[in-house]
Amino acid sequence: MTARGPRPGPRTERLTLPGVLTADEALRTVEGIAAVQRADGAIPWFRGHHLDPWDHVEAAMALDAAGEHERAEAAYRWLAAHQNPDGSWYAAYPDTPAGVAADAPTDRARETNFCAYVAVGVWHHYLATGDDTFLDRMWPTVVAAVEFVLGLQQSGGQIGWRRKADGTVDPDALLTGSSSIYQALRCALAIAEHREDPQPDWELSAGVLGHAIRHHPERFLDKNRYSMDWYYPVLAGALTGPAATARIKEGWDRFVVPGLGIRCVAPNPWVTGGESCELALALWVMGESDRAVEILRWIQRRLRADDGMYWTGYVYEDDAIWPEERTTWTAGSLLLAVAALGGDEATTAVFGGEHLPRGLDSDCCG
Repeated sequence: MTARGPRPGPRTERLTLPGVLTADEALRTVEGIAAVQRADGAIPWFRGHHLDPWDHVEAAMALDAAGEHERAEAAYRWLAAHQNPDGSWYAAYPDTPAGVAADAPTDRARETNFCAYVAVGVWHHYLATGDDTFLDRMWPTVVAAVEFVLGLQQSGGQIGWRRKADGTVDPDALLTGSSSIYQALRCALAIAEHREDPQPDWELSAGVLGHAIRHHPERFLDKNRYSMDWYYPVLAGALTGPAATARIKEGWDRFVVPGLGIRCVAPNPWVTGGESCELALALWVMGESDRAVEILRWIQRRLRADDGMYWTGYVYEDDAIWPEERTTWTAGSLLLAVAALGGDEATTAVFGGEHLPRGLDSDCCG
């Protein structure tokens, strides 16, 4: 059943952006995410579809940015209650369809970037609320998740992308996933620093991971057709300054379709909302807010649905919305990009990264 708490309130002043999103539009989007959230706190992609831990956290962060802290906390309680003994979560859980046991996973692989992202969400929630009790309660969950993830770190710093359903490790590393883990490790270190609970092993792991992302593309599977591999090292804070600028410039014409958004995969004629909003967030991280706003305007015109949610993507050669789904994580990514551009302190802290620990710098090493 759908969570039936109070109607989301009008605390959307930081979720407005001239020419992109009005307060009323932001409220409708927040209401759309809240309507999908179950009474137990779980946030599936949409009702009747599955939940994955990364997108669940992304939607919870959007709720926090909107001031819906009780709903966000319920999402983190769901994660804590469903964490596996080894600190992981499964890759997919059903929205309890008929004939399936509640929360029996539909994909028993355990993906490292899915598991690490809880640290980003927990730190974001703390910064939004100042709730030390919440942070204390979630700390064991974060510790266990980080330890699971670092158990799959390779000698070159990169992170193996999953433990398969049969328990064997897939050592191949994904640049997008490892970049997301880099951001998560920095947030986990920020939590540890706040709690005065040093984690030197995490500092070392974050340092060598960041070094691998910056200097050793050969350590990751070649997925350069995917736009996420293009911008995510910038979004996650692994690439900054001139290196970030050069990377975004190099891929701009390959991925960006002016007036529409960015391709999920080049050269396919399919632009997607989540990737476009994440690119906007990466541009904000680089200080290029004007270009970020422009991309969000494209998404607002093309992919916003009548109910305030957002379509996953648009096939422009066919003038067709595809797939015909409105996902909580697409809406969440839009709200988080708007929140960053609007100066929401918690959101700017976890994505801007100015005050996040960077781990032990290993760029002096080979």
